[in-house]
This record gives sequence, C-alpha cells and structure tokens, in this order.
Amino acid sequence: MAQETPTPRALAPRAAQHPRWIPIAVMVGLLVLAPFSGIYPVFLMKALCFALFACAFNLLLGYVGLLSFGHALFFGSAGYATAHAAKVWGWPPEVAILFGTAVAAVYGLVVGALAIRRQGIYFAMVTLALAQMAYFFYLQTPFTGGEDGIQAVPRGHLLGVLDLDAMLSLYFFVLAIFLGGFLLIHRMVHSPFGQVLKAVRENEPRAVSLGYKPDHYKLIAFVLSAALAGAAGGTKALVFQLASLTDVHWHTSGAVILMILLGGLGTILGPVVGAFIVVALENYLAQLGSWVMVVEGAIFVICVLTFRRGVIGELSRLLKRPL
Repeated sequence: MAQETPTPRALAPRAAQHPRWIPIAVMVGLLVLAPFSGIYPVFLMKALCFALFACAFNLLLGYVGLLSFGHALFFGSAGYATAHAAKVWGWPPEVAILFGTAVAAVYGLVVGALAIRRQGIYFAMVTLALAQMAYFFYLQTPFTGGEDGIQAVPRGHLLGVLDLDAMLSLYFFVLAIFLGGFLLIHRMVHSPFGQVLKAVRENEPRAVSLGYKPDHYKLIAFVLSAALAGAAGGTKALVFQLASLTDVHWHTSGAVILMILLGGLGTILGPVVGAFIVVALENYLAQLGSWVMVVEGAIFVICVLTFRRGVIGELSRLLKRPL
C-alpha cells in the first residue's frame, strides 16, 4: 500500500510551528515573580505603564505605519481625567481609569479624524500641533493645577475591597491592566483586522483595490491606540498619585518612540523590552544629573548601530521565529 506524500507543512520543523504563547508565558512568569526578587515595585509599575503605552503606540506605528508625534496627548489627558475623577469626584480606581481611557478614546477619535487626512510627515506634524495645543491648554486650565499638576491622588480600594495603598496589591492591579491591554493588542494583531492593517501599511493602493477602506481602518486603529495609551496614563497617575504636564509634553511622545525602536518595531514583545530598558536607564543613571540625556543618546546610537531591528527584532531573526 502506497504511503501518502507528506505535505510541505508536515515536513516543516517543529520549531517553525512553535506556539506564539510560549514567549508570552515566560514574560508573564517573570513579571509575576519580579516583586518577590527584591526589585523596587514602583520601578516595575512605572515600567509596566510605559510598556503598555509603548505597545499601544506600536499598534499604530508598527502595524499601520502611522508615526504620531502627539501620543503624549492621550497618555497625559487620561492621567488628568483619572486623577480628577479619583480626587475631586471620589470615584473608585477602576472607574476612574475607565473614565480616563474613555476620555483618551474621544480625543483619539477627534485627532484621528483630522490627522488621517494627511500622510507621512504631514500626519506627524498635525498630531504634534494638536498635542502642543492641548499642552498649553492644560497649562492654563485651573482644574489641572498648572505647573503643579493634580497631586495627592487617592488610590482608593479596588472594587471597594482591595486597598491599593499596599504596594503588592497595587503592583498586581497594574500588572492585570498591562496584561489585559497587551493581550488585546496581541489578539488584534493576529486577527483578520490586524492583517488588513498590515496590508494598508505595506501597500495602501492594493488594499483599496481589494475593496477595503484604509481610512476607516486607520481611524479605528488610531482610536484603539489612543484608548490603550490612556489606560496606561490613567494607571500611572494612580501609581504616582500625580498627574502633571510632563506626561503631556512632546518629550514623552519622543520617549515612547525610542522605546519601540530599541525593543523592536512591529514586534509583540519589543515595546515591552524597550520600555523596561529606557525606564531602567532613567532610574539607574539619575545620579548623573544633566548627563543622563547624553548617556542615553550614546546608548541609543550604539543600540541602533548594533541592533538595527531592535533587541527583540534581532533575536527574532536569529531564532527565525516571530517574537
């Protein structure tokens, strides 16, 4: 009896069919164990907030090809909204963060509707201009506290039960928010919706010829990216009990671009690794004072020359599997 000829897929090495969830499971395990390894919890929480912010921005830049210089608008606006809702209105933390996320999504809808009419550098300049307008608005508006920001934001009790003033409880709350956003992005990227986004990035005229409406997909991606950036900003406001102008400044938009480039543009784990690298550099080089920016710039140049695809991008190339 003749044997069936194996298909090329069957002949492929098992390593090529390696499940995508294994690197994610390793990351989750490390993050769960991190606070018990002696690492300062506030450092970990700050890194997780910026990791979610970077993942949200990577959804727009890495998978749609849209470079926004104004994403700090959504990050900082959600911080202000969350802080105001928690301190002035007395809302519980989970509701305050949801409110901040909703505010960021609305901003994303407005800014996206205006910005996606342009492409390339014009798109980037429109987002930067709108973000700077918001920055000066927050500087003058009384409810934001001006240069002082909104301070002493209460963390409250999660679901009325869990006291978030306890560092371990707060850490796992932040970790849950990060993982929720991360897994949502992972699902979107590997869905038909994500494939359309990649098609628009690679060849927009061809996507149009196939019957898709690129502007609709760009706007949806922009709003989702803004909302997730808002979730990160609102969470950070609760962690540090502060919402300030720093989070709305264009430097924050530049920092998140740096995180993605260091970690790996268009990869799932790259923004997370990049965020931890940048936050660690800021934390451990703080004693250098004004030289921090010089050292960070030098490290960035070395990394770009050494890891052209970013840390995770190069690792993915060496392992010959997506990460």
